Amino acid sequence: MSLYPSLEDMKVDQMAQAQHRHNQAAIAQSQSQPQPGSYPSAPTAVGYPTQAYSQAPTSNVSIYPSLNDYMADMGFSAAEMQANLALVPTPSTQVGVHQTGKSQMLVSPVTGNDIGLRRAEVKDGVREVVTCKDPQGKVGLRVRSVNKGVFISFVFKGSPAAMSGLRFGDQILQINGETVAGYDTDKTMKIFKKCDAQRIVLAIRDRPFERTITLQKDSAGYVGFVFNDGRIKSIVKDSSAARNGLLIDHQLLEVGGQNVVGLKDKQIGEILTAQGRSVTLTIIPCFIYNQIMKSMGSSLKKDMDHSIPEC
Repeated sequence: MSLYPSLEDMKVDQMAQAQHRHNQAAIAQSQSQPQPGSYPSAPTAVGYPTQAYSQAPTSNVSIYPSLNDYMADMGFSAAEMQANLALVPTPSTQVGVHQTGKSQMLVSPVTGNDIGLRRAEVKDGVREVVTCKDPQGKVGLRVRSVNKGVFISFVFKGSPAAMSGLRFGDQILQINGETVAGYDTDKTMKIFKKCDAQRIVLAIRDRPFERTITLQKDSAGYVGFVFNDGRIKSIVKDSSAARNGLLIDHQLLEVGGQNVVGLKDKQIGEILTAQGRSVTLTIIPCFIYNQIMKSMGSSLKKDMDHSIPEC
């Protein structure tokens, strides 16, 4: 199955492949024609002038618009086009997916090998995380029970939980082999308190309520949505946000893989501005977000981990 980070990636890649197929067909057609001078002389009585056979018919007219023209209309500079088009997969490979030793890496004509896309990736599977406690006996996280599952609602900055790569919205399946499905918040936290300080093994499902969506900035640097308190309020018509299916009543959790929960809108805006051409957002429906964040004090949000994760 072909995968693309954004609709713009899919459109440009389709145009590139269509142009490639058309050019190949034109080359094949020209090669199938006899070379100049190989045509027999036509009888003049038939009405064909001899010079009509002096050259083989050729056609260099493309039925598709130039990719340079198309991408220029989207606000791309020549340097960005050259840098990104070098990453277009060949038609013989699976479009939009680059195989690496560890995992599949999304690549595309527009987004390219974007670091924010890698940081923000929500993986479909279960992973094992080994953490510990700090000198005060704290793991550095809080949990919330939602729909009979236990979810991480807070990761303290600089804590063992943060350094272990745990994120807001991760689902805890087991703690040291004990399945916690159906446990409430208090029961889960009591298990953590009883755990050995040196080693705590968690089975984690990666952010099951969340999804990522990649947008492309226009020539003015906008992606086309309005938010308030991190909540997406409206979508600009004909913007990248509209084309890629961004929805209102969703909460911004990450921008380019960096946690923005608890940050002021001005700070989130600065992070958005600092992103490159491609902007990958991690979002969650507001009704789920409100359940996870229930009873979470605003002062506590300030201490949440906002570090930029390793790729």
